[in-house]
Amino acid sequence: MGLWLAAVGICPAQVTVDIVLEQEQFLRSESLPLKIRISNSSGQTLRLGREPDWLVFEITDGAGHAVRHVGKVPLAEPFILPSAKVANLQTDLMPYFDLKEVGQYSIAVAAKIPQLDQTFSSPPKVFNVISGTKLWEREFGVPSRGVPEVRKYALQQATFLKQLRLYARLTDASEDKVFRVVPLGPLMSFSKPEAQLDKSCNLHVLFQAGARSFHYQVVAPDGELFIRQTYEYTETRPALHLGEEGGVFVEGGRRRVMLSDLPPPPEPPPVPAEPFSTNEPPKTAPTKAKK
Repeated sequence: MGLWLAAVGICPAQVTVDIVLEQEQFLRSESLPLKIRISNSSGQTLRLGREPDWLVFEITDGAGHAVRHVGKVPLAEPFILPSAKVANLQTDLMPYFDLKEVGQYSIAVAAKIPQLDQTFSSPPKVFNVISGTKLWEREFGVPSRGVPEVRKYALQQATFLKQLRLYARLTDASEDKVFRVVPLGPLMSFSKPEAQLDKSCNLHVLFQAGARSFHYQVVAPDGELFIRQTYEYTETRPALHLGEEGGVFVEGGRRRVMLSDLPPPPEPPPVPAEPFSTNEPPKTAPTKAKK
């Protein structure tokens, strides 16, 4: 769990706890990034995180039933929160709660502060877990020295805020264990994503994200996204091709370098400074009068 501090304005409550969700809709097993803001207006410096379970997370389903914990949420190391400051904590709750069922959920967090002999709770936040439509899948063996572990890649599409989005899903062969769900980006409704595996079992995906733009992304067997590029439709359409030595590459179109690329694009070389000049005539050294 990460932590950073910032200044906060005057607040009538001693301590306020708030939840910040970057989105309100998540695909099943997708990361559920959560930010917790703790504002200290108590007039004294608070020492937080020294007691176990000082932060308590609760998720309930649409019927009001508590969602089962499947692991202990890691908490931040003990820290000091001065008065008139706010602590920002962040974590991912998806691995620690049983959120396999599609539906609406509500989340709240409570902070126990023995120094004030009080517990401060956040207002609940509502979010939805949705299912995606599977477009493609492929089993593969994870490269290893022993017996290879069999895993499965799948491409899924889901509608998020009226926008179609594409996801890569990595599971075991039976799909009982989900290792990672990677959001790949917006998808045109008529797009037919291409997928290829190279000789190292990396998943290469090319899909149309705009009228003339295509996204090319590569996911490793551990679920890590390590290549992200953008291509434009020119005289030819970008397409995936499998090379003779087992490599996969994009042929056709034209690549457009973006700041969001992975790996990041190299920084342009610095522009040399122009020599300073004015309209004044150059100054000459004074000459001595001849005798």
